[in-house]
Amino acid sequence: MPAGLQQCFDFSAPPAAGAVPPGGAVAVGDGMEPPGPPAGEAVVLRRSAKATRYRLSVNRGGDAVLTIPVRGSERRARQFLESQRAWLTRTRHRLAQLPRSAAVWAVGTRVLFRGEWSAIERAAGTPPHVRLGETSFRVRRFEGDLRPTLEAHFRRRARIELPPRTWELAAVTGVEVGEVSVRNQRTRWGSCSANGTISLNWRLVQAPSFVADYIILHELMHRREMNHSERFWTHVDAVCPQWREAEHWLKHHGSALGL
Repeated sequence: MPAGLQQCFDFSAPPAAGAVPPGGAVAVGDGMEPPGPPAGEAVVLRRSAKATRYRLSVNRGGDAVLTIPVRGSERRARQFLESQRAWLTRTRHRLAQLPRSAAVWAVGTRVLFRGEWSAIERAAGTPPHVRLGETSFRVRRFEGDLRPTLEAHFRRRARIELPPRTWELAAVTGVEVGEVSVRNQRTRWGSCSANGTISLNWRLVQAPSFVADYIILHELMHRREMNHSERFWTHVDAVCPQWREAEHWLKHHGSALGL
């Protein structure tokens, strides 16, 4: 399940001159298209053999990619981009307002864990430990950036917790799965391959349990429908009535987890 926002435009016109070569990418706003957007707000044009329409997508960091179908043209792509400038500006502004995790974590920094914002606190005793809410984590020292150490703890917990929970929910829903892996995905909360392999983002341990369950169930339902059709969402709604609340949480807090 990808994280991000997008606008789409159906395409059915023949190719035109000046098209981006297959598999190529061009940054709009780097002098190729005067007057273009301000520096730091470039939009990358990228051609995709799988795309059937123009698609403008924006990730949580505000980076934008305009996907062009194989038979599309750079001219039509730029026209579509211009028609979406207002949407792009609004979206980037809204994303900039979303909560984000601090770059450096020290004692006192508030961190999202198990769906709650908790300040990193020193724990008594030796060796040194810190607490996030009711959970304690061992650290080498209290000084310096604690983020690498704590994120390593989060990844280990994810590898311990997420696969068994996936198999449990697979059994409850009657879905067969193959391998379950926990990965460091930067643009997805999870994915499901055609052979039944479920991949989950380790950052799900920072989310509330109902959100993690929703992502797992979302991917499990792809074993029934490998798309996001109305039938797919009917399956999701049947096994996870809270999916809209989970999507709302991800929309407003996913940026704090880097997605």
